[in-house]
Amino acid sequence: MPNRTESDADQTMDALSEAAECLRTLAHPCRLRIVQLLLSGEHTVGELAAECGAASNVTSEHLRLMQRCGFLTSRRDGRNVYYHIAEPHLKDIMKCVERRFLPRATS
Repeated sequence: MPNRTESDADQTMDALSEAAECLRTLAHPCRLRIVQLLLSGEHTVGELAAECGAASNVTSEHLRLMQRCGFLTSRRDGRNVYYHIAEPHLKDIMKCVERRFLPRATS
């Protein structure tokens, strides 16, 4: 087995730090619900806010944080901005969350 250099260990810790930061971003019930909704198709801020029972400005902040981690992207169509999933692994993460915490919803 080859020796790991400090550089390898540093790169691993850097990658895990980035992963932890992105997982912290997901660690909010409204953000998890937004991901659930967006996995079924794109939505506007207003649609997502209504589904989450949150104000549009609060929902916009959730979306901004998730965009910053690369989870989401958006497109503008006239006055509307539509959000959609950019990170394909979110589907697998949500499956794990739903199986563990929403077992009846995935049966």
